[in-house]
Amino acid sequence: MARYFDVHPQDPQPRLIRQAADLIRDGGLIAYPTDSCFALGCRLGNAEGKDRIVRIRRLNARHHFTLVCHDFAQLGQLVQLDNWMYRAVKATTPGSYTFILPATSEVPRRLLHPKKRTVGVRIVDHPVACALLGELGEPLLSSTLLLPDHEEPLTDGWEIKETLEHQVDAVIDSGESGLEPTTVVDMSGGYAEIVRVGAGDPAPFE
Repeated sequence: MARYFDVHPQDPQPRLIRQAADLIRDGGLIAYPTDSCFALGCRLGNAEGKDRIVRIRRLNARHHFTLVCHDFAQLGQLVQLDNWMYRAVKATTPGSYTFILPATSEVPRRLLHPKKRTVGVRIVDHPVACALLGELGEPLLSSTLLLPDHEEPLTDGWEIKETLEHQVDAVIDSGESGLEPTTVVDMSGGYAEIVRVGAGDPAPFE
């Protein structure tokens, strides 16, 4: 059965955040809130956790996973950034954007797009997610909590616990989350291409 962490949306309790981070370190898969919507998350090196996300969401091999980062320094270790990419990403983070970029050798090969060798990265702007990432000390391998038979992401933590009771190890609930996933910007081709318009304003990349 999934554990349920009821945390304050602006000032999350350190004890609960530590417990959630320990669960992730032990190989757990969690559902957690972000500044766009709820996401599924596990450690980068957790191959079983990645496979569980694939099964829950019924993803295909071309799906771009997202590495959710605490800060820009962490992001910079995972992807290769030209000068113009650096400026564009820096100007719009933290925020509700996911950037598809060439990965560095720090990223496990199984997380890369099979042909392009790219990965999605973002810097989250949500007090609970930031606290969790800060306690964990490493990025989270994540994917939007959009179930295959749903048109919109799940937004209520207790509903998520009831729905995924035996498929995730914990749910962090800080109140209802948003419905819009991130705006996805693919920079891997040498220019900014908006792949999906979501919660982040697409204007800087048009």
